[in-house]
Order: sequence, then C-alpha cells, then structure tokens
Amino acid sequence: MDADWLDVLEKMPLFQGISREDLTLLIGCINPRTVAYAPRETVAVAGDDFTGIGVVLRGCVTVSRDNAAGERVILSLLGQGDMFGEMAAFSGKNTWPASVTAKENSIILSLPPDMIISGCTKACPRHRRMTQNMLGILTQKALRLNEKVGYLTIKSLRARISTYLLEQRKEAGSDTFVLPMKRHELADFLNVSRPSLSREMGRMKDEGLIDYYRSSVRTLDVVALRAELQ
Repeated sequence: MDADWLDVLEKMPLFQGISREDLTLLIGCINPRTVAYAPRETVAVAGDDFTGIGVVLRGCVTVSRDNAAGERVILSLLGQGDMFGEMAAFSGKNTWPASVTAKENSIILSLPPDMIISGCTKACPRHRRMTQNMLGILTQKALRLNEKVGYLTIKSLRARISTYLLEQRKEAGSDTFVLPMKRHELADFLNVSRPSLSREMGRMKDEGLIDYYRSSVRTLDVVALRAELQ
C-alpha cells in the first residue's frame, strides 16, 4: 500500500485508534483493490451486485438514486477519505442501494465486506477495533439519514434553498462560501428542476437575501433566511 494512501486511511473514522503499523498489517490481511475512474464514469449502479465497501482515496464521487418519476436525486457528494456502501454490506441484500458516479478523476479502494463484518480467523485486536468503528459509523449514518428525510420533506423551495445555504454557511464559518455542487447537481440534491432553482435563487438575490457569482455565494440577510424556515 502506497504511503500516501495510508495517510488518507489513517484519518478515516473506520481506522480510528489503529496504529500505522497495525493499519499496514490490517490492509495486507483485508487485501483490498484500487480502481481508477474518469469523470462521469460509473462506479456502481443501484440494483447491481454489491462488490465491496468503497473508499475515496482521491477525487470525488456522487451518490444518487432515481425517484418514482425517474428523476435523479443526489443523496451525497463524497470526497477523499469518505466511504460508501457500508449500509449495503450489513443489509444482507447483496445489491447496491444507490448509484455512484465519479465527479472527477478518482481512485476508489474497494474493501471486501466479509473481512469487515466477520473479521479474521485470529480475531486480532485491530480487526475488532475496525468492526467497532464500523458499528459507530453505521449508527451516525442512520441518524444523518433521518435528518435527510426531514430535509426533503420541506415543501417550500425557498425554505429548502435557505436551509441548504445556512448549513453551508455554518460549515464554512463565513458568510461567503463556495458551493460544493454545480447548479444542476444542487437541483438534483434538492429534488427540484434546475430552472426552478435558478429562478428562486435569482429572486432571493433581487430581494437582498443573498448574492452569488458562479459557485460563490454570500449570505446577506441571515435573519431573513432563517425566517424562511418557519
């Protein structure tokens, strides 16, 4: 395993509390594979056979699903060190619950799920720690999924936009921030059409709530944005 990749894995919650030496031994035991993907190349398709838990070593991927109307809904955008497929590994269904697509040139590490769920025959401490970490990750992901469901139930488009922008503002710690998604990706994420999103953001700009240029956004009236959530 390349030293640069070990640096990425060391920072992941899945390997928290595992020394670099033990991590090297653990990776050797798990025997994962790495695959390179070009922009817009498919990593996994919803409904296809599950092939393993993915880790983004480099680049960025989009996780999405089609709704009942056949429209793509973006569930998450994952970058270096992020993981996907862990819910499927423990579901017992052996199929991908969502599609994963490379947003840019990416390298994905694929972890065999049985090695994480069952561990090794020696039941070594590093394997046990990894399994414990995975259970914690699944718990946190379930909580975030509940939050996501609540987020998508917001009926007003302006309230959805306001919620998203306020969350990005909080994460950036500044009134000015760069959106991590392109406009069409944000429309998919909010489950609205791109023209509707653009029109509503244009109105919010005209009313002095926000300002933006390309992917850069500035919140001008935080009080008014919060009022949209009520």
